[in-house]
Amino acid sequence: MKKITIYRIILTTLCFTSLFSCTKLNEEPVSILDPKQYFKTEADAEASVMGIYGLLANADFYGRRLTMVLQLLGDDIDIADIGTQSSRIQLNSFTHDASNQDLLAVWKTAYLGIGAANAAIDGIPAVTMNEAKKSALIAEARLLRALYYYHLVQLFGDIPYIGEFVSDPSKVIAISKTPAAKVYDNIIADCEYAIVNLPDTYANNNKARPSKGAAQTLLASVYMVLKKWDDAAKMAEAVINDANKYQYALVKDYNSLWDADLGFQTEHVWVVDFLGGITGENASNQDYTAPMTGVRDADMLGWSVIVPSNGVYDSFSDQDYRKKISFLTETPVKGVMTPYQKWKWPRIHTAKWCLHPGTNAGADGSDSDIKHVIFRYAEVLLMAAEALNESKGGPTEKAYSYINAVRARARYTPQGVQNYPADLATGMSQTDFRKAVQEERRVELAFEWKRWYDIKRWGQVVDAFTRQGAYESQPKVKDFHALTPIPQDEIARNTNLLPQNPGY
Repeated sequence: MKKITIYRIILTTLCFTSLFSCTKLNEEPVSILDPKQYFKTEADAEASVMGIYGLLANADFYGRRLTMVLQLLGDDIDIADIGTQSSRIQLNSFTHDASNQDLLAVWKTAYLGIGAANAAIDGIPAVTMNEAKKSALIAEARLLRALYYYHLVQLFGDIPYIGEFVSDPSKVIAISKTPAAKVYDNIIADCEYAIVNLPDTYANNNKARPSKGAAQTLLASVYMVLKKWDDAAKMAEAVINDANKYQYALVKDYNSLWDADLGFQTEHVWVVDFLGGITGENASNQDYTAPMTGVRDADMLGWSVIVPSNGVYDSFSDQDYRKKISFLTETPVKGVMTPYQKWKWPRIHTAKWCLHPGTNAGADGSDSDIKHVIFRYAEVLLMAAEALNESKGGPTEKAYSYINAVRARARYTPQGVQNYPADLATGMSQTDFRKAVQEERRVELAFEWKRWYDIKRWGQVVDAFTRQGAYESQPKVKDFHALTPIPQDEIARNTNLLPQNPGY
């Protein structure tokens, strides 16, 4: 049986990556394994970085598997079609183990991306080209590597950290796990290099390629995870202070953020750019978010897999415009507008992804022009508000201004500006402001695969599922579920990846 391991993945990255990304290239896929042989020209350097994006915009990463895993683990998402794959049911019910194929797919794809990034980072320095552009390409590859590790370390904890291209598999055949703290140190170093060397913007407002602001945002998020509040506030406010330079701003209408036909928007800080109607090799550019969240047997031809947990819809105020945008309660079935109670799976669905997949999408909304958000500016504002509250012992004037900017945008509707949600009144305690920011993140970023990481870093994994009034009741959830298991396929090949994460 052919087995793809972390080591073989790293070795064959240059063969595997089909040099496909949001920036269209005409180069043929390379068949050379060693960066020293491949990197000759500036075009080679650029192509190597573009190739990394094929693993981000992939069905096993942002196109379905990664985002699905993050959503199913969160307390705001459930499954409607109980006939869906068992690996998904296991994640949603916290009965998953080390054999879960969705977790394995995320692991493998992340390490493919890391291998591609390492090839670029190691190979580009030998190319004769403009030094500033060379440094920017290396910075881009390093930030992409940081993003892959950002997901791996939050999902799995201690993991193998590989920071260079591996042409000799014997060097990693018995690799051990790296402590999570060291992985974060390496992520921080990559972000810091990227901040120094990335451009402020790209042509045509391209937000699929990370800018200096995207690097600062990722670093702010890392500091949030590590509870380094002063550093998190500094990074988030650096983005806010230079928002005009980076071309960041809140869009006027919250609903427009999910209209694929609108392309890149000012609120986008960093996105994964899928191209409608085009699919690449090895699941590149395959996006299934719209059908996964769409309604089964309705005119939209969705699959009714990813739906809100039963308690989430009622937890949103009816006065909040974001409730209307985030939830789907009726849709045409055979041309007739039909309420959710009469759907094949009579559950309220999410609306952000399935309603506007764009004119180039497939009949079921798949393989669309959707921009899958890694970070958007509203989250930067909320990170700054949260970090300032924690670092200063209570909310500052700026902290209020940041959260109130998000709430003010939510008051806009096409029918006019409404009164809800009102600005937060000053004078709140640190605890009350903390709760307010957490609630604002829950509502503003609903169903954008942020919730699991949020309840993890807030220490709320068990409480979120077991408290009275939980949006999704899972009484068997334990503290150890904050990490997912290291895939058994990998442990079987290398026992140095033991011990397994506790509880599995």
